[in-house]
Amino acid sequence: QVQLQESGGGSVQAGGSLRLSCAASIFTATPYYMAWFRQAPGKEREAVACLGNTGEITYYADSVKGRFTISQDDAKNTVYLQMNNLKPEDTAMYYCAADSEPCYGMSWYYRPDFRYWGQGTQVTVSS
Repeated sequence: QVQLQESGGGSVQAGGSLRLSCAASIFTATPYYMAWFRQAPGKEREAVACLGNTGEITYYADSVKGRFTISQDDAKNTVYLQMNNLKPEDTAMYYCAADSEPCYGMSWYYRPDFRYWGQGTQVTVSS
């Protein structure tokens, strides 16, 4: 059983930065792998960043490469999404997700069907 809680969303101007956090409460001995998704109104959910089978392996959507960084603190069971140079098109609800399988890429066939999801945190970027 895994419970996820996101925080850190807010409103910023274009070019600004935010850091999202996702605190995981994990009640099993199974290792879990984390990812960030986002969904803008009227759009499909999009995978933004994903962790591979080691903490050093990371994958990103093309739209955020070079601007977003996913990282994890195993001691705190927390995963972060550092977002720099934010753009209005980054406006969305951001969700963290967890699964017992890691990502091997960003395409859907390289990602697990994430089993656990947080409630989301809103990010709004104004121009």
